[in-house]
Parts: sequence; C-alpha cells; structure tokens
Amino acid sequence: MSFKTLLIEDQRLVILRSLREMHGYEANESIIDSCLDAYGHNISRDNVRNHLAWLEEQGLITLRNIQDCQIARLTGRGEDVATGQATVPGVKRPRA
Repeated sequence: MSFKTLLIEDQRLVILRSLREMHGYEANESIIDSCLDAYGHNISRDNVRNHLAWLEEQGLITLRNIQDCQIARLTGRGEDVATGQATVPGVKRPRA
C-alpha cells in the first residue's frame, strides 16, 4: 500500500469517527475540515468535499446542502465502519 493511499484511507476514517462524536452524528464541511486538521491532515476544502462524496457513494454518510455548505450525517453503516464492526475497502480500519 502506498503512503498516499494510507493517508486517504485514514482521512476517511477520521471523518467517520469525528461524525460519530458529534451531536446528532452530523457536521458541516468546515467543522469536518477542522477535525481533519486536528488529526494532522491539513487538506484543501476541495479534498474534503471529494471524501464526503466518496463516503456518500459508499452509503457511509448522507449529504445535504445549505446554500454553498455541505452537511454530512453518519449512517448506521458508517458508524459500524467507524467502530471497526464492518470494513469498507478505501477506509482505514480502526485499531483496537
């Protein structure tokens, strides 16, 4: 596995775990970007949106738009992946 792939998979896991900690299991893209930054992933807002779109395609989150801002909400399947109860290729598996 390449280092770039490892970073991408970890960024997706950070998004899922961060949403799991949020009230109502949802957050806007700005908060998600701040969470990624707190975990050492300083990426562009465009990359955050790409991750959100990919996670939605996998059924791990749902997205809704308010003006120009995306709001992500964790699904049940997304919570299972965030806690390691399920795996999805492309998302890093959390450590025990």
